[in-house]
Amino acid sequence: MTLARIAVIGAGYVGLVTGACFAELGNQVICLDIDAAKIEGLKRGVIPIYEPGLEELVKANVQRGRLAFTTSYDEAIPGTQFAFIAVNTPSGAEGEADMTYARKAAESIAQAATGHVIIVNKSTMPIGSGDQIAGIVARYTDGTRSFSVVSNPEFLREGSAVSDFMHPDRIVLGSTDREAAEVVSGLYATLGAPLIITDLRTAEMIKYASNAFLATKISFINEIASICEQLGADVSEVARGMGLDKRIGPQFLNAGVGWGGSCFPKDVRALAYMAAVNGCHPQLLRAVMEINRDARRSVLLKARAELGTLNERVIGVLGLAFKPNTDDLREAPAIEIIHLFQNEGAYVRVYDPAAMEKGRAMLRNVEFAPSPAAVAEGAHALVVLTEWDEFRRLDFAAIRASMAYPLLIDGRNMYSPAAMAELGFVYRGMGLSAGKRPLQAVPRLDGVAVART
Repeated sequence: MTLARIAVIGAGYVGLVTGACFAELGNQVICLDIDAAKIEGLKRGVIPIYEPGLEELVKANVQRGRLAFTTSYDEAIPGTQFAFIAVNTPSGAEGEADMTYARKAAESIAQAATGHVIIVNKSTMPIGSGDQIAGIVARYTDGTRSFSVVSNPEFLREGSAVSDFMHPDRIVLGSTDREAAEVVSGLYATLGAPLIITDLRTAEMIKYASNAFLATKISFINEIASICEQLGADVSEVARGMGLDKRIGPQFLNAGVGWGGSCFPKDVRALAYMAAVNGCHPQLLRAVMEINRDARRSVLLKARAELGTLNERVIGVLGLAFKPNTDDLREAPAIEIIHLFQNEGAYVRVYDPAAMEKGRAMLRNVEFAPSPAAVAEGAHALVVLTEWDEFRRLDFAAIRASMAYPLLIDGRNMYSPAAMAELGFVYRGMGLSAGKRPLQAVPRLDGVAVART
């Protein structure tokens, strides 16, 4: 199907990418958000998130007249064939997904609709949300207007979201109305992806189960990494040997400081909550979350073991975003790790290619440096927490020479331990044995100038 009229409710990561990509496929799209400042910015061409390729896509389709922005349901919904709900469903106090924004969107769609509309749940919503949304719409339409509800979970990775939309692994649709699901499938027909049409609850569960499995795979290799450190094995080689087994595969077997972002933490917590309140015992999911916390703490333990104390030590941090090619700091490991260092009295200096502005809004008493070289100058430890390509091409000889003490903690196993040791670093990776050797003396902080903001 082409030239459909589509409203996308929510102009965040999922909504904005969805709207821009549907417009690129030839549809007439209007994105709605209750944040007036965000919508005004989008109308001026200001993209509120860092996502490769998205700015060009948005501007091109605005110029073509296929993509527009509004804060008004009365402008967005009447005459629309499809209303995609792509609002935030944040974690509640017990880990449950908060459906406040989704319920409000459903009410507003129902009140503004003038004819039959297919409401598509694009946000990650708890199992049973499709039924809940259908009940809300039925109540507000009072039987005077027809509608259908389809679950269409997103599988977009931040940093490659545009490519993921245009080249999906699969399209998942769930509904009690098979015909409505097939109509929605027509929006994706030109993408040529495998199509799964199932019931509402199964489609919702596919999303949660997928993210929980990927988080589990990361936590598994981080658990193995911890064991490798104690037994003298190399987790990188272990992962390579495992990944060559086609039943396992190499993806998500990179040991590091754990997972973060807007999806894995929220979705694993929400699935564990849903399981617990429905009489299940999600011990695996709970262990996955605990291992993830341990991976972050291990950075602090490595630094303390080498430096003896972290009080008044200068810690340089490279990378704030939870992954490269995004500026998203939601549940980013770096934020927690920085707080751990600060709690032990360390001075922290940071640099990130994209997330500095958001970092300033979240972090206190941290120096924001203009470059990786500035981060390292006078530092007692350099900690790499995000695998930006920029960090692969640093002048490490100059960095080593500028540091007060040459401790390099590689939280993403980006570098060759042998190469770093040859340059004079005390290198500590994740899942790599440090070997048996006496600790080196650590210079005092005296004379090191540190800016605190």
